[in-house]
Amino acid sequence: MPAEWEAHIRTWMCWPCRAEAWGAGMAAAKQAYANVVRAIARFEPVVMAANPADAAEAAQMTGAEIFSVELDDSWARDIGPTFVRDRDGDRAAIHWRFNAWGGKYRPFDRDARFAASVAAHVGVTLHPASIICEGGAIHSDGRGTLLTTEQCLLNPNRNPGLTRAVAEQVLRYAVGAEKVVWLGDGFSDTETDGHVDNIACFAAPGTVILGVPDRADHPDHASVRIARARLKGAGLEVIELLQPRNIRRDRHGRPLPASYVNFYLCNGGLVMPSFDDPNDATARDTLALAFPGRDIAVVPALDIVAGGGGIHCITQQEPR
Repeated sequence: MPAEWEAHIRTWMCWPCRAEAWGAGMAAAKQAYANVVRAIARFEPVVMAANPADAAEAAQMTGAEIFSVELDDSWARDIGPTFVRDRDGDRAAIHWRFNAWGGKYRPFDRDARFAASVAAHVGVTLHPASIICEGGAIHSDGRGTLLTTEQCLLNPNRNPGLTRAVAEQVLRYAVGAEKVVWLGDGFSDTETDGHVDNIACFAAPGTVILGVPDRADHPDHASVRIARARLKGAGLEVIELLQPRNIRRDRHGRPLPASYVNFYLCNGGLVMPSFDDPNDATARDTLALAFPGRDIAVVPALDIVAGGGGIHCITQQEPR
């Protein structure tokens, strides 16, 4: 599985469509998605998948190439294929099993077919995986090391009875993971059950960015301390990225999954979420030091996280 910083052909996204996820914020979410498209389009092409009934609206608001396909939801990272390369550089795609984040939404059958539709469209072989996994649950350094969490991958709502040992065998087969670093459990993001792309990501081989709570009373404070210890125990350098100071809540009273770690790397650029928070500028400075030479585009993301995810969650890279 290539690292995200490797060259892309394009970025895939999916136009918002599930009213249950967005509620009254649907219009604002669509505008926020359009802002992300414009930020990425400075660096590489964007293809926006959209339900046929929404295709004209998506085209008008984003100016992106439209891929008309039946969708249930709008999180391209989680439902799209995970692209991989073999030793000769030939591309293929992994099709994870999908059950809408542990059965949280229905229907999800169209989303479960989306990876196959994308692979057929770009002409790469699709390899089915034997476990339920979303793209946001794993992160690769492109050299065979993978980050994930027990909270997500071993969750009974996805893979009942799955052990770390068996999961590692599947990840080795599917994405070439020679080493898996497990970052624990107990994170407050119950919408995804601890997706790693809200917690930590590689900045380079051997170096990981870890989101660190601004406050000791943050619900993730203890879990992040465990994650930091595991990263350092695995011999990885840790760059601490201070998280938003304000803890906002969704309409169900749960903490919004607002994380600066949930940024997206595109060709020569970095699209970073902002949250109208005192730590926005500090986060930008940290990311600029972690990725020297990249042009950083800051996009307001509160209207995206209101639906359950962030900028990384709504994007999926297609590597060269």
